[in-house]
Formats: sequence, structure tokens, C-alpha cells
Amino acid sequence: MDYNKDINTDTMDNGLDYNTDRVKMVLPEYGRNIMNMIAMLKEIPDRAKRSEQARAVIKSMEVLNPQVHNQENYEQKLWDHLFIIAGYDLDIDAPYPVPEPGQRQTRPLVIPLKKNKVKANHYGRNIESIIDLVASEPEGEEKTAMIRSLAIYMRQQYLIWNKDSVADETIFKDIEKLSDHRIKVPEGIFLTRISSDATFSRPGFNINLGGNGGGNNKNRAGKKKNNRRRK
Repeated sequence: MDYNKDINTDTMDNGLDYNTDRVKMVLPEYGRNIMNMIAMLKEIPDRAKRSEQARAVIKSMEVLNPQVHNQENYEQKLWDHLFIIAGYDLDIDAPYPVPEPGQRQTRPLVIPLKKNKVKANHYGRNIESIIDLVASEPEGEEKTAMIRSLAIYMRQQYLIWNKDSVADETIFKDIEKLSDHRIKVPEGIFLTRISSDATFSRPGFNINLGGNGGGNNKNRAGKKKNNRRRK
């Protein structure tokens, strides 16, 4: 059987309107209806009536894109988007000037990235900046306190990404190494002991240990006691 003969090509053209055949939307967040409404604005012959209807379209755009409220001068942003969707060809009385087409085509500024390799990934790049700051401080009690606070924070970062325990001497050696030995950890300095129920989790992991979990266990135990009393 020749299946090609059984297909009626007339049924292929069923009048459906596919997005691939439509005009591409400049700002898809407003939808195609807004684009059609703006196209209808251009067909209104009276300028005053056209301007009045443009304000109504702005209200609709505000409802469809509420995130615009998070931007500064969001009302001007809405009018700018109106003109952008209209192809900058809309003769109306607007409260703001018509934006220039070249403004939207301007490429964003390139954010300079630090190309220097991080010496210790588990501590992060900010630790290197803090170590440089501490190394520039004059010797004294204030610098010793800064070194101790730095060591406590570095130990916390170490425990997040590495082992369950770490010796103070390991943290002190890392401080001296990352500072290129510009910092000499004073003798006799010690860190506070870590509580046995302390937990350190990696960013993005919601681990409830000893917190809400403990509270839930207490609530369950209380419910069991109440049930026993009722019996």
C-alpha cells in the first residue's frame, strides 16, 4: 500500500496559527496580545485617543510583568518597552522621551575577573584578601586577636569541605603558608573547642541536625506520653 496516496494534503492546511509562522516577539515577557494591542495603537488616527489607549496598554503591561517594579524608575521602563515593541514608531504624548534604538544594542560592560589561581579552594579567594590585610598590620595584641579570629573562621571552612576534625596546628601552618610566611602565628595561641553537637554543612545542603529535628523528636515523644495517659 502506498501511504503517500492515502494522505490528503488538503487536511494539512487546517488553518492553525503556529508560533513558528508568527512575527517574532521583541519582548516575550509581555506576550503576543500586548504586541497586537500596540500594533492597533498605530492605526488610531486621533493622536489624543491614541495616547489615551497607550496609557491603558501600559497598565496591562504592568500587570503582565510585575517584576518591573523591582527596577528603578519602573514607569519609564514600561514606556521604554512600549516604544521598543512598537519598533520606535509610535506617535503619542508620553511622559518620558522616546528611547534611542542604539541604547538597546549597546553591549554590557565586561566584568573583570580575577585570573589568579586560588591557592586553597576550600578556604576561598576572600581568605587570601583577609590574610593580606592581617599581614599588613603591626605586631601586637590587636594583630594576635585578628589571627585567632581568622584561624577560627578558616577551621570552620576546613571542616565544611574536608574532614570531621582538624588540629589547630594545621590551620596555623595554612595561615603562614598562604601569607607567604609574612604572618607568624604567635606561640601559645589556641582556638576554642568545637561543641560535640556542632555541624558544618556545605552551601546548598539543608541539613537539620540538633535543631528542628530535635524539636520534632521532642514533640513526638510528648504525643506518645499523652496517648499513654489517655489510655
